[in-house]
Amino acid sequence: MTTKLTELLNIKYPIIQAPMFLVSNVAMVTEAMNSGIAGCIPALNYRTLEELRDALKTLKAAKPEGGAFGFNLIVNKSNIKYKNQLEVICEVGCDFIITSLGSPEETIKSAHQAGIKVFCDVVDLKFAKKVEGLGADAIIAVNNEAGGHRGDKSPKDLIEELKAHCDIPIISAGGVGRKSDIDTMLGYGADGVSVGSPFIASIEAQVTEEYKQACVDYGANDIVMTERISGTPCTVINTPYVKKIGTKQTWLESVLNKNKKLKKWVKMIRFSIGMNATKNAATKATYKTVWVAGPSIEHTTDILSTKEIIKRLIT
Repeated sequence: MTTKLTELLNIKYPIIQAPMFLVSNVAMVTEAMNSGIAGCIPALNYRTLEELRDALKTLKAAKPEGGAFGFNLIVNKSNIKYKNQLEVICEVGCDFIITSLGSPEETIKSAHQAGIKVFCDVVDLKFAKKVEGLGADAIIAVNNEAGGHRGDKSPKDLIEELKAHCDIPIISAGGVGRKSDIDTMLGYGADGVSVGSPFIASIEAQVTEEYKQACVDYGANDIVMTERISGTPCTVINTPYVKKIGTKQTWLESVLNKNKKLKKWVKMIRFSIGMNATKNAATKATYKTVWVAGPSIEHTTDILSTKEIIKRLIT
């Protein structure tokens, strides 16, 4: 399965284990590297810079020949930790950074100076051309089947549009839960895929057994979009609690978001509240079950090891 992505990262299979808030960790990424794919962790999974630094050092020590790992950075103003996280990542080193929800310009400059590749989340051609112009090494094409913050276009439409107008590799994100899905994305012209939700129900994931089991029990038809988490539409499992609180902004949030002076602060507050709610649901027993996932959980039928999940994706 040689593609531009396997050549770019020197990996065996054109798959990135997608960065997932609270779910991704060193154990999962280590297993990913040992199984021939790349792994990625959100920098926000670490409360302190020292914890982030330790994770980087551990992964560098565990990295096999032909392995690759990276970190995800939220690069908009709502993430006040971003610049310090970027500094630590560039100081210690990794193979790639995935940027989300903001301009990657500063990240690309700093990362390239440190010899780190940068892949950028995009949802349309406009931003794809913008990040390509800034020097991105690859594009993460986030389609309408992705988990978390997703795009509006189908995998086929998005991949084909980007392949026709961009010269850097296209990595499709969303809608992959088995090998036939990977074959489909590569058939559309993608150079690789980013896979997240199937790994929630992994033994290595340090989330509650209830969250993992939910990914087994629920399916694609149980995934809904909510504005109540980060201020940006996000996919979650439609649990009884999600049904109770609804998926739309409150009238007050809606009014405040239209105020140019207050919009930034409202979004920062909503981001903080939403992330805390998601963390509580993922890591402890609570009736407030806001579990982020994508429709690819349709193919999750059991809680397995990361190694077994990757085997399902490649065979």
